[in-house]
Amino acid sequence: MARTSNIFARVEPEVKEQAELVLEQLGIPMSNAIGLFLRQVVLQRGIPFELKLPKSKPLSVTTLTGEQFNAEIEKGLANLSAGRVVSAEDVADRMRRDYKI
Repeated sequence: MARTSNIFARVEPEVKEQAELVLEQLGIPMSNAIGLFLRQVVLQRGIPFELKLPKSKPLSVTTLTGEQFNAEIEKGLANLSAGRVVSAEDVADRMRRDYKI
């Protein structure tokens, strides 16, 4: 058996749980998945997937003034009235495509 070394990492519980569900379906233990990721870092001499900033920064309610918040709500209502809507399914498909989820 090869010699191993311990790694301790903190991740959000939800991310860990979601990853465990996917890895379980693939039949890959979490430690093996982390080892695969690290091997790819070595082989590719970098992160083994594309890292890029989103095209636009999502709005955060906590950073908006009351006036800005109301303006955003008005824009949303105007889009709704004009029929400029996107289904949740289309949004999910776009997220999977753009962020390779």
